[in-house]
Amino acid sequence: MKGIRGERLASQFREEIYKVISGKLRNRCSGMSAIISVTQADVAPDLKTAKVYVSIFDPDAARKEATFSLLKENAGFIRHELSKVLHLRTVPELTFILDGSMEYGARIDRIIEELEDKDRKDD
Repeated sequence: MKGIRGERLASQFREEIYKVISGKLRNRCSGMSAIISVTQADVAPDLKTAKVYVSIFDPDAARKEATFSLLKENAGFIRHELSKVLHLRTVPELTFILDGSMEYGARIDRIIEELEDKDRKDD
């Protein structure tokens, strides 16, 4: 969604989805990963659909996948909770997409640390 209204809505969706995930969904579903971030929300101009990009940081790959599955399974619950908070005629159908930016950033940090350590050892 383009324009100021679209950016404002996307930002509001991101914030409210994070609040639902970290609050009510975490209380409802035990065993979720500790760090879940909503990195981006792309809302369609007609407000029918929204792509929600989430980043899950967990060293245990199985738990990470289980958390992502829980998010996808509870998309309807999250949408229902959003309808209570957002004052929109229709709340879009949510599609969750796994965003690997946190893992990518952590990998880059490790590489930089290794290079710095190697450089210190050479001196």
